[in-house]
This record gives sequence, C-alpha cells and structure tokens, in this order.
Amino acid sequence: MQQYMPYMQDDVLKKYVDEMSADVRERYYIDPAKYASYNVKRGLRNMDGTGVMAGVTRIGSVQGYMMLDGEPIPMPGRLYYRGIEISQIVKYHAEHKTFGFEEVAYLLLLGKLPTEAQLRSYDAVQSAARRLPDGFAEDMILKAPSRSVMNKLSRAVLALYTYDPNPDETSVENMVRQSIELVGRVPIIAAYAYAVKRHYYDGQSLIFHVPQEDLSLAENFLHIMRPDTAFTEDEALLLDILLMLHAEHGGGNNSAFACRVLSSTGTDTYGAISAAINSLKGPLHGGANQKVMEMLENVKQNVPDPGNESALRDYLSKMADGEVYDGAGKIYGLGHAVYTESDPRAVLLKEYARKMADQKGFGDDFRLMEEIERIGKEVLTEKLQGKKTLCANVDMYSGLVYRMLDIPQELMTPMFAIARMAGWCGHRMEEILTGGRIIRPAYRAVMPHTDYVPIEDRV
Repeated sequence: MQQYMPYMQDDVLKKYVDEMSADVRERYYIDPAKYASYNVKRGLRNMDGTGVMAGVTRIGSVQGYMMLDGEPIPMPGRLYYRGIEISQIVKYHAEHKTFGFEEVAYLLLLGKLPTEAQLRSYDAVQSAARRLPDGFAEDMILKAPSRSVMNKLSRAVLALYTYDPNPDETSVENMVRQSIELVGRVPIIAAYAYAVKRHYYDGQSLIFHVPQEDLSLAENFLHIMRPDTAFTEDEALLLDILLMLHAEHGGGNNSAFACRVLSSTGTDTYGAISAAINSLKGPLHGGANQKVMEMLENVKQNVPDPGNESALRDYLSKMADGEVYDGAGKIYGLGHAVYTESDPRAVLLKEYARKMADQKGFGDDFRLMEEIERIGKEVLTEKLQGKKTLCANVDMYSGLVYRMLDIPQELMTPMFAIARMAGWCGHRMEEILTGGRIIRPAYRAVMPHTDYVPIEDRV
C-alpha cells in the first residue's frame, strides 16, 4: 500500500510567513483595556460571568445557579430536555436496561415524549436513515483522508448537500427529514472516517461494517467501529447513557449558538450543522475530554505514588500555576460556565461508570480521577480565593468512559457531535421558525483614521 502523503508547506511560503509574522502580530494587537472602556462583553459574557441573553428556547435548559439581588448563588446543577430533567430519563433507562437515546432524539426533534407506537415507528425510520447515499462512502470519505475525524465529519456533512434532492427548503417537513437523516448518518460517517484515518495514516487494515437495522444507535456504533463488531450489552448501555447526557445543553453553548447564527441567515441545514461541528472541534469546547485524558497520563507519569495525597496536591498546584503539564494553568475537567456546585452529567456518569471501571481494569484510573477532582477543586478554590464555586464537568469522566469502551481518543470529540446532533437540529428548526431576525452583534472599531499613502511614498 502506498502511504498517503499529506500536503507539505512550501519552503518559500514558510520563509515569507516567518519574516512577516512579527509585523502582522503587531497589527492585530488590541489593548485589553479597550474592552473595558467600551463596556464590551467579551465572549458575550456579563461582568458577573453570566451569559448575555440572546434568545429564548423551548428545547433545553441548563441551571447552575440562582440569582439573588443581582448576584449568582451556587446550586446543584440541573439539565432539562423539553422541560424534563435528564436525570429522570437516564435513571429510568438504566433501571430498566433499555436504550434511551432514540427516545431523547424524538423528544428533542419532535417536541414531546413518544408513545410506544410512535417510538417504534420512529425507530424504523431512524434505522433506515442510517444508510448513506450511493457512492458517498467511496467518493466523500475514502478520498482525501484526514488525520482529524472532526475535520472529515464537517466536510462530509457539507457534502450531503449535493446528495439531497431538496437541500435548501426550510419547511418543517423538510427540516425534520434532514434532521432524522443526520442523526442516523453522522455516526456511520464518523466511524468510517476513523477507519480511513487508521488505514492511510496508521497503516491498519481498512474495514467498513454495514449498520444493522435492529440495533440502537449505541449498539450500531460499537458494531461498526470495532473490527470484530463484538460488544457486550453493558458496554452499549453505558454508551447509550453517554449519548443521552450529551444530546443537548441549551442554546447558549458555542456550537448550538453557532448553528443558530448560521440558521438565522436562512442558510441550509448542512451548512449550519457543519458550523456546529467545527465549533465543537475547538479544544475549549468539545475537545476538553481529550485534554483530560492527556492530563491524567501526565499525572500518572509525574506522581509516582498517586496515593500520596501530598505529592498529588503539590503537582496539581504546580499545574494550576502553569509550571507543569502544558503550561496553561488549568486543571482540565474542573469548572463550567454555568454549573457551580455540580454538573448533573458528571454526577450521573460517575454513578453508572464506576462498576464497569472495576470490571474492565480501569478502577485505579477512576479512583485517581476522583482524587484529581477532589484535590483539584481545593487547589483552584484556594487559588481563586473562593471567588468562584467549582465542580467537575462531564469532560472529567467522559474521556475515561470512552477509553473503557475501547473508543479511541480520535473519536472522543466526534462522539460528542454524534450525541449533540439531535439538539443542534432542534435549535436550528427553532431559530428558523421563531427567530425572525439575522443575528448580528456589534463590534466597536478602535483603529485611527488615516489617509491613503501612494505606494512610492510608503516606508
């Protein structure tokens, strides 16, 4: 097999860019004081850290604090899908050992819980929607492979536009049809994109498995992703819980908002969803669970005895000060923009993952992560002088759960996208049907006005 050779930067271009970069950096510099002087809400955040109110939604609700006399008061976190607390949905399916993601997708897309007959009908339609268009895998996934599955996923979603006989219409019927197809197809695309990446960049055999119509999304993904297609019911049920927990998180998170921004222009579904995928690709959003796993390995390498609380605390203190690991001054997996006392997704994930961690030999890693959570919160609280209440977010444990399920690191962020597809599509439809205006915030220009200088007079 001929090894795929990626594009190599031209030496002349590289030299030019290196020479110009210092000057370019200077031209882009803006004094941080400018933001405060013009009362700019950086990151669309108010001064107290709360988000700027940009819209209303009936899809998801994230509650992490209460407001009292204009001040945020910490509280246990709660997450609602269409008004129903996600903990109720997850606990019901965990207790009955049933798969719940399809029910959650129905709830988010169609606005209510389905009856048994409605869910059976939806399952049949959703299962059929997993089939990729003829020639799509060969033309859009096999060709031009990418080291990044998220990059390939974004491009493939955009490419679905050309296979859609009615891609631009924004009627309810057309958007529901496109949404169901995306929820079904994106897991297959992600699994195939990973297989292609392994083949061209890692020298592994190329295997494409066909999705099975009688399996849930969680079961189908494990069936397609694993070379031998084998998985246990417990593995699939735990993955199903992860999918439910990641399916929606309100309209204010970066990827959902990106989807709504593009949807407000009237653009097509594939363009808006691709924007959400590219937003999620960023390490400050969907890539956080990968950083947590890298941090865990770094701690294991540099703290010979993780059971030594003093040594672990000392290392985490250095990490918070930017002296070790990646120098960012962060303990990944701790803190959230909304949640204060607890992230309900992290609480539920810990509860249902603990047993499998011991069964699959990850018990020590799980307990070390709990210690990083406990001690890390104390370290950061002291560093912040108690100004902010911190909790573990879902990323602190989701990466470890993916590892327990033999889902490789390259697929961790794509798994987030697979789960969030139903929520994104719901926000797109809501924006199209009720938004009514193109989203266009303002930026204050701070450059001085100057005259044009003819080229012969420039220095």
